[in-house]
Amino acid sequence: MSIWWSLHLRREAASVPLARRLLLGTMETAGVDPDVSFDLSVALSEACANAVEHGGGEGPGESPGAYQVTAYLDGEKCRIEVADSGPGFPARRMVRRTTQIGPATVSTTSTTSTTSMASATSTSAAPVPATMAAGTTVTVPVTPAPAPTAESGRGLCLIEQLADHVYFRNRPGRGAVVSFDKILKWREGALLRAM
Repeated sequence: MSIWWSLHLRREAASVPLARRLLLGTMETAGVDPDVSFDLSVALSEACANAVEHGGGEGPGESPGAYQVTAYLDGEKCRIEVADSGPGFPARRMVRRTTQIGPATVSTTSTTSTTSMASATSTSAAPVPATMAAGTTVTVPVTPAPAPTAESGRGLCLIEQLADHVYFRNRPGRGAVVSFDKILKWREGALLRAM
């Protein structure tokens, strides 16, 4: 059995807790582990807050100042998408960096602007766990973190830390979409898992 729902929300601060409460209520009813529910609800809050703040404009066929949240609980995974009608993300490109540190290879993935490719392709030392076997390849996200004193800019980094997979994409002329998913853990006697 699966559950999915979709909301069309105004770009107002009050819409953020509404989406979060609906997700938490759905997960509580289905029997999802509270820690997983909490992580996903924080990630959803960050994605919605970004849509409220940056998702301005009016896309074709959409209400002015609106954004959409869709959540899917299907089997062992929850996928959430937040789509807005703003200008979209700046031109980004995934850059894979590999650094040789002793016998282990560390591969880092970074989302960077194409104008900063020169600095993004240089190698850097990344922490390597002491228990890593020789020759093991590790992928480490290196999305630039905002300054500790910055008033904004932590939302996308937080989503990346709380979810298992995160996808950012632009819909040309129609805004941006943030999709993220997480493998679910269930409470004993969970309704959704039992069906």
